[in-house]
Amino acid sequence: MTKGQQIQQWTAQQGASLTYLSDPKTIEYLTGFSSDPVERVLAMIVFPDQDPFIFCPALEVEAVKDTGWRYPVVGYLDHENPWAIIADEVAKRHVTPTRVALEKSNFTVARLEDLQSQWPAAKFDLSITSFIEQMRLIKSPDEIEKLKVAGKWDDFAFKVGFEAVKAGRTEQSVVAEIEYQLMKNGIMHVSFDPLVQAGAHAAEPHGESNGTKFKENELVLFDLGTVWEGYISDASRTVALGQPTEKELDMYQVCLEAQLAAQAAVKPGITAEALDKVARDIITKAGYGEYFIHRLGHGMGMSEHEFPSIMEGNTMELQEGMCFSIEPGIYIPGVAGVRIEDSVYVTKNGCEPFTHTSKDLTYVGD
Repeated sequence: MTKGQQIQQWTAQQGASLTYLSDPKTIEYLTGFSSDPVERVLAMIVFPDQDPFIFCPALEVEAVKDTGWRYPVVGYLDHENPWAIIADEVAKRHVTPTRVALEKSNFTVARLEDLQSQWPAAKFDLSITSFIEQMRLIKSPDEIEKLKVAGKWDDFAFKVGFEAVKAGRTEQSVVAEIEYQLMKNGIMHVSFDPLVQAGAHAAEPHGESNGTKFKENELVLFDLGTVWEGYISDASRTVALGQPTEKELDMYQVCLEAQLAAQAAVKPGITAEALDKVARDIITKAGYGEYFIHRLGHGMGMSEHEFPSIMEGNTMELQEGMCFSIEPGIYIPGVAGVRIEDSVYVTKNGCEPFTHTSKDLTYVGD
């Protein structure tokens, strides 16, 4: 059964008149068509008993066809009402919606109201989000191969970044060098803005690279991701410029121990929360528990953050083919931040990482 047929079967089983898919990543997963429609409307309409259609801006109709999509594509111009056109296309198929399924985690209230205005008698009480998450949870061998290639380019990005770090240079200049070298080699997209943070700035795990200059004798945190044929990489390393303090070295060693222990503990059957606990217990025992302020990891594949979360409270058992990050961190405000991360895929007896840059403390800047 194809992915599209699975959506069609789900729609029929739920008793829905149609399923309205709105997440561009879901549509890419199902069709191979990649788009960021921004404020425009992109949707895939799936019926329980007839062919689906893709609705998109007119300027993307040919791009959809180029993917090999063999069903109708309906385009609209910017001055037209997309919701009225969608409703008209549905009516042409002799469907009067009484119950509509949505990707509720993606659909805005404003767009829901626009759709409701076309079908005021319909119920919009079904969400297909969980079903899509389960579909994307176990990666196929082909998907894993694409993730491996993305991981190789992440390793390349680390090498470029490490070589670019010098005292007096800015975080931004190193990010620019990484992106430039990736583009020179044909990697035109990163999965998120590269993060390079120096010294105490790295204690902000969701900060942004800025004009902070590298100084001798401090740690530098890298968090990078690339895109290969729609699939992403995500990894972090922390390196030393000069000689860090004893405190910073201790932070690094504890974080490394936690990351290695968690990665070694991965196997089918262990729960997500048990895996989180492996790393968290090591960091807590060393006295840094209050400075590990996020989950151990997150699912990944076509999106930077996918289902599931590897965290306390998630009793899901890991399965072969699942892909996720393992990224313990220690962030002490005003001192330093350390994060060490590999994304991995679960095998029959353990896991394999997508990135292979050494996790021993690397000294840069010479």
